[in-house]
Amino acid sequence: MPAPVLFRHPSSLDHDTGPHPEQPARIVAIERELGARGWAGFAPEESPAASRELLQAVHPERHVNGIHELCAAGGGMIDVDTVVSEGSWEAALHAAGGAAAMVDRLLGGDGARIGATAHRPPGHHAEVARAMGFCLFNNVAVAARRARDEHGVSRVLVLDWDVHHGNGTQDVFYATDEVLFVSIHQWPLYPGTGAAGETGTGAGLGYTVNLPVPGGTGDDGYLSLVQHVVVPLARAYAPGLVLISAGYDAHADDPLASCRVTDDGFAGMAATMRALADALGVPLGVVLEGGYDLGALARGFAVTLDAVARPEAPAVPDVPAHPLATAALERLAGSPLAPLV
Repeated sequence: MPAPVLFRHPSSLDHDTGPHPEQPARIVAIERELGARGWAGFAPEESPAASRELLQAVHPERHVNGIHELCAAGGGMIDVDTVVSEGSWEAALHAAGGAAAMVDRLLGGDGARIGATAHRPPGHHAEVARAMGFCLFNNVAVAARRARDEHGVSRVLVLDWDVHHGNGTQDVFYATDEVLFVSIHQWPLYPGTGAAGETGTGAGLGYTVNLPVPGGTGDDGYLSLVQHVVVPLARAYAPGLVLISAGYDAHADDPLASCRVTDDGFAGMAATMRALADALGVPLGVVLEGGYDLGALARGFAVTLDAVARPEAPAVPDVPAHPLATAALERLAGSPLAPLV
């Protein structure tokens, strides 16, 4: 079986955000940690730039043009949180292009089963027609669309464990059953979306699952939600591809939130998702999102890659049902998601 591939690109360092938590040092820290660990068994590879067609499968042309024009003019503020420089355009193209290239590798027939991307800017806050929350284009949404449009995958699971709700990914797929989007996030917190009652609309009703958690939630809560809620939903949904929007700002050391997940918690969630993908017989891809304590980010991403890429099945921690998971299952049983649980 081919070695798992990690898509990356030096343009991530050219996205100049100034004195900002989403900074080039994030990629430097990740690559230093991975290099010390032999890249966790992954083969690093430079990502291609996304084409306009690829971006416009998710975002309207006016959104893509607006980002391009602002960067070409030297950059500036999109909102109070989101800034671009001249180099941000190439960085964003490679972040989205790397996510799509990962999907091509996983679904292209050469036997690859595990992939990852490590780029900036992140993407999960980018809505269909709005850049926000440090994000310009929605990389994981581009990946999911690529799986559908190029490879004919009818159902994709996206698990977002970033501490902030993946409002952009929700926005892209809120009205379709082609993606089962599950987000575990601190509540209340930026961006203010992601209430448990947000479950989709039209054909997508029931295919958005928000699992808000209070500040202070640690490994037991997160692992229980993944094992007792995400896994049974995924087994019932039977996706052809599993994607993780992997943010590390739920870590106990992160300065932008107050959840208490540890390195072991991220490793356990990753091992659980690898075991799920194995059970379903489908590939698994990891797309980097947030994480702003450099040490916690680098270690969290590294242990995630180590857990998903082991040749043997990873050990999955046995976690009892946490009250958060019990409450979530009770909500799902009384919702349009009931047929899935």
